[in-house]
Order: sequence, then structure tokens, then C-alpha cells
Amino acid sequence: MSKNKFSWLAFLIVFIVSFSLHQPLINIFRDEPAPVPEIIPLKSINNTIKQGETLFSIFTKYRLRTEELFEMKSAAANIHPLRELQPGNPYRFILDKQNNINSFTYEIDDNTIIKIERMGDCFRAHKCNIPYETRVLTIGGSIEDNLISAVGTDRENYLLALKVADILTWDIDFNTDLRTGDTFRIIAEGLYLNGEFKKYGRILSLEFINNKTPYNAYLFENDGKMDYYNAEGQSLRKAFLKAPLSFRRISSSFSKNRRHPILKIYRPHQGIDYAAATGTPVSAVADGTVRFAGYKGNYGNLIIISHRNGYQTYYGHLSRIKSNVRKGKKVRQDDLIGYVGATGMATGPHLHYEMRMDKTPINPLSVKSIAGKPVPSAQMVEFKKLTHTMDKIFAAAIFYDTQNMERNNHYLQKALLATLKTQQDNSLQNYY
Repeated sequence: MSKNKFSWLAFLIVFIVSFSLHQPLINIFRDEPAPVPEIIPLKSINNTIKQGETLFSIFTKYRLRTEELFEMKSAAANIHPLRELQPGNPYRFILDKQNNINSFTYEIDDNTIIKIERMGDCFRAHKCNIPYETRVLTIGGSIEDNLISAVGTDRENYLLALKVADILTWDIDFNTDLRTGDTFRIIAEGLYLNGEFKKYGRILSLEFINNKTPYNAYLFENDGKMDYYNAEGQSLRKAFLKAPLSFRRISSSFSKNRRHPILKIYRPHQGIDYAAATGTPVSAVADGTVRFAGYKGNYGNLIIISHRNGYQTYYGHLSRIKSNVRKGKKVRQDDLIGYVGATGMATGPHLHYEMRMDKTPINPLSVKSIAGKPVPSAQMVEFKKLTHTMDKIFAAAIFYDTQNMERNNHYLQKALLATLKTQQDNSLQNYY
């Protein structure tokens, strides 16, 4: 064999042996599927804040690492202080296999949650809205005693009753004007989470028949602001509220010959007494300027507010006056000005409320107030489309009685809403 042939044969043998020995190294460059990483199952802790609990006590209870607590507090400092935990509010931890925190979620209120998530070797916090599903509910009822007992006394129904009163507060004093047999029908948003009713949203429209007089309210956007109007497009907001307190019975009506409970003599009672618990908030019934705020004889703690056109309103027997309410301060309608009490000559806690015109006492219940700004003429066509849609719902829908415990399981189907909808309007476009 020649020398050259021997050299080539030796090279070939060496190459084959080398290829065999390094085969595993060559294989890593082949297009083969990568190994699937092991999926580590996550654990969760779901609970609600107990009375007196802190995040530190929760960490101790579940044997979580306190160093992670301090990191979470730091991450949330500018979002929501974690020391502000409310009893009954739900929270959730997601933990890995080693009990390290992947995320923490806490429901701040009915609308907002804070979520703290691990991002690498640190935590990041952010707030977000609770993702409710909105449905349209139709609810009806009648008055036997008062609005709260008619709608329901649990939290969500109580808040719905307050909304009804807030809408009609310029036309109906729910302390004095209600009559047995009054009826109401409400078209409202129901907010649901995972198919379960959680709370009421906005009241979209409302019909209330008080002492055979009908009152209607329609929610409509005017100049970027949602407000309520009657069927003619007049604002339901007026210069004076019918009463400075909500849902409180009147202990004595306006009278020119009322027996004073302490002096035991008859004399004019120049106002209305609202029986309410000490500390009940008192609101200004109209825009105005404070003319007096302090202690004044039989009135006890008293606030006097001057309004336009010579009107003055008096708020007496207050337990205390709000700290920033003083002579010369301008107040707006419904501003908190003080709290119910029994100071001065009073047999028990109540608000003495009176109204005067040029220093002459007048019956507050007799004052007819001027309405606010109506729907602009340029928006009346759009407003009429809305009222037409709502009126069709009032005519066609079933209104489930407030005494029906299943009423929140019945809501307007999208097909029905689409049928009732004659033209585009902003108020119901979210439900299609």
C-alpha cells in the first residue's frame, strides 16, 4: 500500500472514531423538542378580614414570611395603605410550593380591589375595578309604613331605598309625605359577579305614585354630567330640599298652637322637629351663607343660613356643629353642617328645623321651589328617545315585588331590550 493511501485510511478511521465519541455533542444542535418543565402547583388562601385582624396577624396565622409582608407594604404604600383593612372584606393569597407569595388580592370596597404581584425579586401593586356584569332589573312595591321597610332592610335594599329618596328628595319628604298604598316601580342596574347578584348600580328610571300624584325620573347625560329629569325634561334638582334629614320620622308637625313639651304652655312652634339618633348628620337644604353658628338659648347649638330671595333656615339642638362651619362660610345644598343632638331646651335628641322669609316664620313644607336647569333644547330629541325606551319598559316588563326574595334572579333579557330599543341612545348602549 502506498504511503498516501495509508495516510488517507488512517485519517478516515480517526474521523469515524471521533464522530462516534462526540455524537452527544452533535445531537444538541438537532431540531428536537425541548423537555417540558415541571408545573409546580400553586396554593391559595381565601378568607375575610376578622374584627381586630391586621396583615401581620394574618401572616402569623398562616406562617407566611414577614419579610415578604414588609416588601408588600412598601410596594402598596402609594396605592393603598395595607394597615387600612375593613372587617368583612375578602382577601386572597396565591402561594408557590415553598409558601412564597405569588400574589395578594384585597377588596378595598364594593368597586375596587388592590392586587400585589411578585415581579422577579420584588412586588408590584396596582388598583383595579371589580369586573361586574351589569344587568337591568325591574322592581316594584307599595308603601305600608315607610320606604325602607317597603324596599327591604338588608344592606343592598336599604341603599336602593336611599337612592330612590335621593332622586325624589326635592319633591317628596319621605318623613311626612308618604301614604299607605303609595306605589313605586324602579328600573335599575344589577351588578353581578360570577353570576351572583352583588349590589345595585344606577337607577335608570323611576316611577313613584305618592298620594295619587305620579312622579317620574329619567337618568340622562347633560353636558357630560348624569342627572335626573322628569318626563318634560325639567331637572328634579330644586333650590330647596324638602327636608334636612332622610328617613327620620317627624315628631311634631308645623303648628301655630303647639304645647311645648318642657314649658307646658301652648305657643307657636315655628318649625318641624325631626326625631333622630344623636349624631345623625344634618345637611343644608339649599345653597347659602352661614349667618350664625354657635350656642343660642333654647335652640342650643344652632346654625342659621341665609339664602337667596330673603329665605333663612334654622337648625337647632345640634349635638355639635361641623368644625369648618362658621359665620360667613358659604355652603352648598346637601353639605354636612352638623349633627342631631339634644342641646338647649329639648326633651330628647332631635333636629329643630325652621324656615323664615324676611324674619317671618313660614311652614317649610309649603315652600314651592324653582327647578334647576332643564334638558337643553338641542338635546331634547335624544332625551325623548330615552324616555320612549324607558316608558316601553314600564309598559311591557314585569316588575318583581320587593317582597319576592328571588327578584334579583329576574332581569331583562338582551333580546327584549333590543326589541324595545327604537333608536340609538347612550343610556342603554352598554347592555347590547
